[in-house]
Amino acid sequence: MDTLETLIPSYIEFCKCQKMLDEKTLKAYSIDLKQFQKSIPASSVLQITPCTIESFISMLHQEYKPKTAKRKISSVKAFFHYLECKDIIKINPMNKVQTKFREPVTLPKIIPLHTIETFLSVMYKQKKLASSKYQRKCILRDIAVIELLFSTGMRISELCSLKQQDIDLYEKNILIYGKGAKERKIQIGNDDVVSILSEYQKVCTNDIQNCGYFFTNRLQKRLSEQSVRDMINKYSSLAAIDMHITPHMFRHSFATYLLEADVDIRYIQEMLGHSSINITEIYTHVAMSKQKDILTTKHPRKKFSF
Repeated sequence: MDTLETLIPSYIEFCKCQKMLDEKTLKAYSIDLKQFQKSIPASSVLQITPCTIESFISMLHQEYKPKTAKRKISSVKAFFHYLECKDIIKINPMNKVQTKFREPVTLPKIIPLHTIETFLSVMYKQKKLASSKYQRKCILRDIAVIELLFSTGMRISELCSLKQQDIDLYEKNILIYGKGAKERKIQIGNDDVVSILSEYQKVCTNDIQNCGYFFTNRLQKRLSEQSVRDMINKYSSLAAIDMHITPHMFRHSFATYLLEADVDIRYIQEMLGHSSINITEIYTHVAMSKQKDILTTKHPRKKFSF
């Protein structure tokens, strides 16, 4: 019998071996589909009706935020498309279900430039105060992490996954492996950032070679995303910054400030590794200071005099 219990693992294997999806996506699909399996009373996929799926979607909207609900619905939709393509089902019940809904627009939070400057200033002061070799290694790594997050706009997961061979400081570029195993190259445009990366690499060469990853912890293991979050909290406290800063806010700030500097949004899309321009367009809502500057200095009303 074609049950969810047997078909879901087959689908996950298909996604892994044929669609070549990354581990995070596979994990999300697996969690979403197992939840669907537990919520559906039908023993066979042939017994699943549009009404059954609508009840599941209704439950998602009650228990989760719109973004999470949307992801889970997409997982189920992709699964039924697979069943249809494999002729396991003749009629796809998802085709008769309305899955689109209005999501509230959540604007990305950015870090004010003066706050970023204060944050980095405190870090560089700590570098001068480092009294031991270990302290120096740690502060060099921490500065390199923050400088790279802000200068490239890469995701924290991409930064923590960087290998030594991904960073070419001679050509001043970085090879990034993004979502869906998509590769992109991004230039490091600031010589000070290149300099701190070079200094970190020189001081921590043995740790990097032993670990295999560019950013390492005290155990010579890959630096974790949580360690980066903890590190940001540490320096925020030292700098007396009240704002709660997350790694992703450096990415948001990177995109917003480039947009405010009149950089074409399609260049920003490419640098961020967004698959669709629609995702990048969220930053057009954030660039309010640029809008204020335009309307204050460019609007023809400025020429009126009464």
